[in-house]
Amino acid sequence: MVDKSEVVSQLSEARPAREWVRLLAEYRESDPVRSSFELAVTLGPFLVLWVLAWWSMSVSYWLTFALSLFNAAFLLRLFAIQHDCGHGAFFQSRTLSDWLGRAIGVLTLTPYDVWRRSHSIHHSSAGNLGRRGMGDIQTYTVQEYRALTPFNRLIYRLYRNPVVLFGLGPGYLFLFQNRLPLGLMGSVTFWVSALCTNAALLVWMGLVLYFGGLAPILLIFLPSTLLAATAGVWLFYVQHQFETTHWDSEQDWQLHDSALKGSSYYVLPPVLQWLSANIGVHHVHHLYSRIPFYRLPEVLRDHAELAQSNRMTIRQSLQSVRVHLWDEESRRLVSFAQARAL
Repeated sequence: MVDKSEVVSQLSEARPAREWVRLLAEYRESDPVRSSFELAVTLGPFLVLWVLAWWSMSVSYWLTFALSLFNAAFLLRLFAIQHDCGHGAFFQSRTLSDWLGRAIGVLTLTPYDVWRRSHSIHHSSAGNLGRRGMGDIQTYTVQEYRALTPFNRLIYRLYRNPVVLFGLGPGYLFLFQNRLPLGLMGSVTFWVSALCTNAALLVWMGLVLYFGGLAPILLIFLPSTLLAATAGVWLFYVQHQFETTHWDSEQDWQLHDSALKGSSYYVLPPVLQWLSANIGVHHVHHLYSRIPFYRLPEVLRDHAELAQSNRMTIRQSLQSVRVHLWDEESRRLVSFAQARAL
């Protein structure tokens, strides 16, 4: 990503980030037919694979396990649709989007209203050093890290370790943390969202347990959920945690500059791009979150400048797990080793 910083700088000088918002507004209208189609080709295969996986338990548990892992891709795509519902981008009717999001939230183990609020905070504060801590990956500056006690440094290093961040973390987040409206516990609305989602989830798991015992939960539900959760956390991570991302102190922070410079364009193969619902076009999404995911490629086709901004390949994204601290002097994310050498 290092060689892309000059490209981003040239883009921002050629067209201010705020001006992009005006240009992107023409892509905000969703198509109810297209949205319904995208829902059908995602929810349909998800349900069919659940049925096939259940049937396959009488043939081979390994086949069941394989089908559940494959189904994780459609569960991830359902989360992406829920994500668009939260932005009011999937259907023109906000009510329809919200209730669809709540229904999908049971499948994704994500209380919709709680997530929508925390994600809104993420969009309104991404890249703001003064407003970290809600809906983001915990990130310290080099100076803040140096000021920590040895024990707290160890905790932070453990948190940023890939085994925790992408191994243990996703399961904890979706299976346990999402059961409570953490960070928003003072509002009845968010408690209702969390408890209703939990109740629906208990009914679903209760029916599975009654008709199939523990096997479907262990071989279908858990593998697909954990793999989808891991993929989702990875995507969220690489969309903001890369070397040349953008952070500013609160007094210097600008919403649209942060959206353009602080979000990556994750270039994925067509199949992965489809399964992730174009969420890799994240810089455009942050510039204008009301654009339906199926119109994001249209934006890149029409605006070549954006197709060159903050491009990140899969190989390049693997480097991002090595950077952990924001260096305010060089304005880059750096590794712990680089921080020691500063």
